[in-house]
Amino acid sequence: MFYVKDLEHEIVLEPIHFGQKIKSTIQRLVKEEVEGLALANYGFVVHVIAVPEEETKFGIIEYDTGNVVCSVKYRALLLRPFINEVLDATVVQCNKIGFQAYIGPLRIFVSKHSMPEDMLSGFDTERDAWVSDDKEVVITAGCGVRLKIKGRTVEQGNISAIGSIKEDYLGLIDDGSGDMGE
Repeated sequence: MFYVKDLEHEIVLEPIHFGQKIKSTIQRLVKEEVEGLALANYGFVVHVIAVPEEETKFGIIEYDTGNVVCSVKYRALLLRPFINEVLDATVVQCNKIGFQAYIGPLRIFVSKHSMPEDMLSGFDTERDAWVSDDKEVVITAGCGVRLKIKGRTVEQGNISAIGSIKEDYLGLIDDGSGDMGE
């Protein structure tokens, strides 16, 4: 789910940035441009851990603007869900076709067809909740669920997944009330 990787990014420095604090400016710009981005091959950049000064390569000067294009290597903490990984998530929305849950920036959709058999016809429109046939399991906004990732998409700027709670030991783990069972 979370891992550390060395990556590379190109930044454009305007002439106003040239001076004694150029190295700290490069570090700041890399963090501003990269943190919070979903990179297609790697996942979501949660945090830039380090920008080694010796790994910065100054490149081409743009003659019409005076800007300099720099290639900067950095170490980042990334979020990338793996297929068949089991995760705990918080439900944010329920509707008649399933529910959406989040783990940080990762949005996961669980279809009604990926729920246990006793919940297939159990959507309660008054409470906006999925209710099992025996009324013991109620999945609504704010509750915690354990789910398995069945598919994922990491596109530029967005990360999402498809999940399932149909297998053993998956489903409701916290009803969202804040009470821990005694």
